[in-house]
Amino acid sequence: MATLNLEIIPIIDTHQHLWDFTKFQPPWLKSEPKLNHSMGLAEYAKATAGLNVIKTVYMEVDVALKQQLAEARYVEALCAGHQTVMAAAVVSCRPALPGFADYVKKFAKSPYIKGVRQVLQVPDAPRGLCLQPTYVKNIQLLGELGLSFDICIRPTELSDAAKLVDKCPKTRFVLDHCGNGMAANPNQTQWAKDIKELAKRPNIVCKVSGIIKTVKAGTSATKALTPVVLPTIEAFGIDRVMFGGDWPVCNLTSSFRGWVETLNEIVKDRPSDEKHKLFHENAKRFYGLPS
Repeated sequence: MATLNLEIIPIIDTHQHLWDFTKFQPPWLKSEPKLNHSMGLAEYAKATAGLNVIKTVYMEVDVALKQQLAEARYVEALCAGHQTVMAAAVVSCRPALPGFADYVKKFAKSPYIKGVRQVLQVPDAPRGLCLQPTYVKNIQLLGELGLSFDICIRPTELSDAAKLVDKCPKTRFVLDHCGNGMAANPNQTQWAKDIKELAKRPNIVCKVSGIIKTVKAGTSATKALTPVVLPTIEAFGIDRVMFGGDWPVCNLTSSFRGWVETLNEIVKDRPSDEKHKLFHENAKRFYGLPS
């Protein structure tokens, strides 16, 4: 497998999780025994050693509702301390619930909190939730506040994502995990069609992230994920895609290094400037990160 020229391409990881069980215990981890233990910055440093990860954007970890604000303040303080690679954060939210406006307004002037996310692929998030009037109104508010919204949705519901983006033209969106494309996708044709359609909206970008976990053991990750990565880049264009590590979830089937090396192999024939955009430049620009 080709290796990334680490001295030339610094990495900004736009999808870095942490869970310190002394502070937060995300409920969903109870069903993931491989991940159900503290995974902090020390472990992240080991996982990324030698890979030239110079900055990260923290991604919320679907904590219990009552812990949302505490999680946000915790990661904001880590970013503000300038003692780690964490430079910014996307924090948890529930746009369908009362109090959303007061909650997100707390972050409108934060130089570190860049956006919010609600995971929409969990069982208690029914299809169409993101299109309910209150939900749409609150996502529109994010645009007024200068905050982005990460869309993490089932791959069969990308048409709902397109409708949401259309209703919120002043809000910036990030599609997580290539729209949850997957290895050996039984709905590959529809997914590819929907990704292409969603990418027509100018106010959405896409994270090339999260998909390594869909590769079955004993199969080639490069071969399995090329039909996900390349159509995503083609649909959004090289200026609207960003690398995301999805650590430590990537450990379910691989590792942070394994994912970086797989993605580098998939794009090995792309021009150098395009690789820089994918791994570094686009994230720096989108999130307004300092040099």
